[in-house]
Amino acid sequence: MKRRSFLGLAAGGLTVAIALPGCSLLPVLPKRPLPTAEDAMSWLRHEQGRYTLYLPRAEMGQNMLTALKQVASEELGVAWAAVQVRLPDTRTIRRVKATVGSDSIREFALLLAQACATLRDALARGQTQGLLAAEPRPVESLRSFAGRGRHVGRPAPLEQGLAIVRGAPLYAADVRLAGMVYGRVLRAPVSPELASRAKTLSEDAARAVPGFVALLRDPGLRMGGSEGVGIVARTPGALVRIEAALAVEWQIEGGFEATDVEALIDVNARLAKGTLAHRLRDDAAVAQAPWDIDLLLQVPLAAHGALEPRAAVAQWSQPEGLLRLWVGSQDIFYQRDAVARQLGLDEAQVRVQACRIGGAFGGRMLCTVEMEAAVLARRLGGAVKVQWSRAQELQQGFHRPPSQHRIRARLHEGRVQQWWHAFATSHILFTNAAMPRWMQTVSSFVGDAGAARSAQLPYRVPQQRIEFDLARLPVFTGPWRGLGAGPNAFALETAWDLLADKAGADPLAFRLAHIDDSRLGAVLRQAARLGRWGHVLPIVPGKLRARGLACGIYKGLSYAATVAEVEVDASSGEWRVLGLSCVHDCGHIINPDQVRAQCEGNLVWGLAMVLSDGLPVGSSAVAATSFAEAPIPRLPQVPPLAVELIDSTQAPTGAGETAMVCAAAAIANALAAASGCRATRLPVLASDMLAAMQSQATTRL
Repeated sequence: MKRRSFLGLAAGGLTVAIALPGCSLLPVLPKRPLPTAEDAMSWLRHEQGRYTLYLPRAEMGQNMLTALKQVASEELGVAWAAVQVRLPDTRTIRRVKATVGSDSIREFALLLAQACATLRDALARGQTQGLLAAEPRPVESLRSFAGRGRHVGRPAPLEQGLAIVRGAPLYAADVRLAGMVYGRVLRAPVSPELASRAKTLSEDAARAVPGFVALLRDPGLRMGGSEGVGIVARTPGALVRIEAALAVEWQIEGGFEATDVEALIDVNARLAKGTLAHRLRDDAAVAQAPWDIDLLLQVPLAAHGALEPRAAVAQWSQPEGLLRLWVGSQDIFYQRDAVARQLGLDEAQVRVQACRIGGAFGGRMLCTVEMEAAVLARRLGGAVKVQWSRAQELQQGFHRPPSQHRIRARLHEGRVQQWWHAFATSHILFTNAAMPRWMQTVSSFVGDAGAARSAQLPYRVPQQRIEFDLARLPVFTGPWRGLGAGPNAFALETAWDLLADKAGADPLAFRLAHIDDSRLGAVLRQAARLGRWGHVLPIVPGKLRARGLACGIYKGLSYAATVAEVEVDASSGEWRVLGLSCVHDCGHIINPDQVRAQCEGNLVWGLAMVLSDGLPVGSSAVAATSFAEAPIPRLPQVPPLAVELIDSTQAPTGAGETAMVCAAAAIANALAAASGCRATRLPVLASDMLAAMQSQATTRL
């Protein structure tokens, strides 16, 4: 959203906003321009028969380097080796929007193909010098959208694949510059949402540590309410010793516990006060008659779990008046804007180089470690690297917000007649990690499309009421893979399975009876076939086995369905997934291997939601400091993954996050079918499963 549009939506706009007590200047807002044909021309260079493509997207493991090189090679009609792909800096290409929302192929592939066709035709005419103007042309005239070709529609060599295996310097943490020193910003051991500052510190003791370079206090090191203390050393190890010698005592205002976070998203308490603030649909009759299902589902806070802790290198060159940054960010132009604003520099004085990102999942949007490195480098007048630890990633980053869902529905003659979904969560797009309280309050008037993603039913129900509330939490929350799609789709697909049970219907047949969208029906039928839905599972003594399924539509564009097969130990409640089968339809496919890899990644994320995701909150902070407290699935816990792709002549619609709409729910539904106990709180712990089964057995007796 443009700043002007945003302010226009707020009653009174900027005049009202700056009159609020305690507010500051508007933070730098990301610009999200849609790419144009002229933009695409800036991505290409040609010289003496060799082509260079400057990637207009961040490379964070989704392998856009490979996919967009396939488009370029196909459209140019050249050999694979003739095209070199590079990650850009902010002076190399025109501004592009952040790499978010599974939009890279959908929004950039066609424009790149048109630009390549323009270049190809110019070279065929003998034109080898100068700049070319964009020549948009229809899709049917483009080689890369004509179906399977020499490069498109086929697997391709993985760009940077060999370099990754060999440990080549691809990431921001790999950057080495002459005279570079190492920095760290110390913060109070509480959530940055709380106001905190250093009360006392032992500066003389720190200066006595070998390798000490500087101790810096600067307004630019502030994060939320946290005032940071910058330390710089000649080696990373010296940073550890300097931090210990400083022995900082912190002054902290306020505090909270895990129960305070849960209370803020208590959907029942909010419903008791009346209707919720935001409505996605409002045509359901809320009668006093009994509901066929009345379900409360709880999804906890969760971390991104990227394997690479974030890092940045900044270098200030005084003669040029130029600040250079090497970053692993989903939006290098936002990094430039934020740093330029904070340091009082012109945009031309800040040059940001994109580096490969070791996993982002929505978590590398803001200017955090990049700002820390920039401030320290400018103050010192040289090159500084700042590398976050895993504890900093967990305690200073933002996370998937927790949510509570109350779903009620009524059946009539075996069909769902009324649906009421109310949920409470925190902000995602309007994250408190970037927005001051007053600004987030204003933004709440327009809701949060990220929090609402996939809350709309993909099924035919005549009367629906879908509403939600947003609460600012004392921990940072923001975009997480698929935004609200994972939690919201888990809630509605769990409820839909329960409705099928109430109707005495097969879950597959029940879904198909409520589906009007032929593409959704197709992926569901094909997933059922792939996952052997309806086939009898072998009996294993002491084990309970079953299948479950789920399906959905991501952003109204891409389709997925998943069948999960699980096994539960009847004596311990321990469970495991034996297999996941997924069918995926994202339109025209550029690289089937990479689309399949994205599906597999989402299936593992869905497994994590049910198995282990649940970031603990302690006294005034995220309590986790490592993967031990915030685990991700280990290889032995990941089952065989079967993925089938539906290729079509439809335009590409995005693959990066689609299967989030069905992976977790398929597993949870399978666990319910196996054990007879439906999980209403994630993750599903073995102890909870055992207690539920024992309670159920006692009830039967």
